[in-house]
Amino acid sequence: MKIPLPFSLFLALKYLKPKRTFVSVITVISVLGVMLGVAVLVIVLSVMSGFDHMWRDKILSFNAHITITGYGYLEEPLALIEQIEAVEGVAGAAPFIEGLAFIQQGERIFTPLIRGIDPEYERRVSRVPEHLVVGDFDPAFDEIILGHDLANQIGARLGDELLVFSPQHFIGTDEIRLPEALYVAGIYELGMWDFDMGYALTSLEMARELQGMETGVHGIQVMTTDPYRAHQVAERLQAVLGPDVTTRTWMELNRQLFAALRVEKNMMFFLLIFITIVAAFGITNTLITLTVQKTREIGLLKALGFSSGQIMRVFFWQGWVEGVLGTALGIGSGLWILRHRNNLMYWLSERFGWELFPKELYHLSEIPASTSGTDLVVIAVVVMIICTLAGIVPAYRAARLDPAQALRNE
Repeated sequence: MKIPLPFSLFLALKYLKPKRTFVSVITVISVLGVMLGVAVLVIVLSVMSGFDHMWRDKILSFNAHITITGYGYLEEPLALIEQIEAVEGVAGAAPFIEGLAFIQQGERIFTPLIRGIDPEYERRVSRVPEHLVVGDFDPAFDEIILGHDLANQIGARLGDELLVFSPQHFIGTDEIRLPEALYVAGIYELGMWDFDMGYALTSLEMARELQGMETGVHGIQVMTTDPYRAHQVAERLQAVLGPDVTTRTWMELNRQLFAALRVEKNMMFFLLIFITIVAAFGITNTLITLTVQKTREIGLLKALGFSSGQIMRVFFWQGWVEGVLGTALGIGSGLWILRHRNNLMYWLSERFGWELFPKELYHLSEIPASTSGTDLVVIAVVVMIICTLAGIVPAYRAARLDPAQALRNE
């Protein structure tokens, strides 16, 4: 059974049918304007969400979900690890020592953070072994593992000898401490500049030697079964280990980065929504032009007994339908472009020589993107509200027309 449409919606759809008139051209342009605005919003927000997820993945590839430190050194770390791994939600734990180091290569000095690790335990909490380019993830006492960018800056290759100083070497005045000679045992590449350039890995024993420590470690890294519930596990660990240690999650340690990404995403949404507002003015212009052209018809309808509310709904429906069409086409085209974004980037690079996404700057070979259903709903709702409001002024104007005056003017 065919359900009859309300008269106001029927007439609005009739006015929307393509005709060879100036109004139809404006209507198409208005819909295209909304479509472009929505598509840009979908693409930009998805790419920014992709960057957010990418940074999270890179950070969790190098660092564990929870870092446990004390007010001094943590003595007997293996006993602590047994306690930690017995807590619900913990997948693994590993000790570490971390401090600034000076690496000398010829007359050049590099200052990465050097992290002492136990390879057996480190595999439980880090994905660095999976990103090893060359070498083995098992540094001996006199060996070091470098990040890819740091190795390139130094000009170091597998097996090369590097002179490593520690700030501790400059503290004592009663003796001269010579630099440690370490051999490159491996090179890893995570794809994030901070980790590939700013860190080097060595054995716990060598790290103790560099830091002037006899026993203990600086902290323990903890891997959880769910990184997004790390704060719950951190609370359990704090209760088990007591007040002598501090537990900090990866979200707390990197809150400035994620806060900046969140602010940038919200700001981009706020700025780009103005594209849709401009397109909505096109809808308003279309409806105002239509009310002028349809003045005689509006007058006849009101003379036949149609209420101002029914007349107003005709143009209100028309603006709403244009908004729906533009939003649907915009979401569809935005998702299509996101699906083929990297192919489009490669084509532009080959065809015009444009480097839209320089690998040297972003250290990524592809544009990351992650489309959220929540983002799509928010975009659709906000755009529909704007497009609906765009139809209020012309709809109100049409409803205020006096039928006698409208027919007399025609």
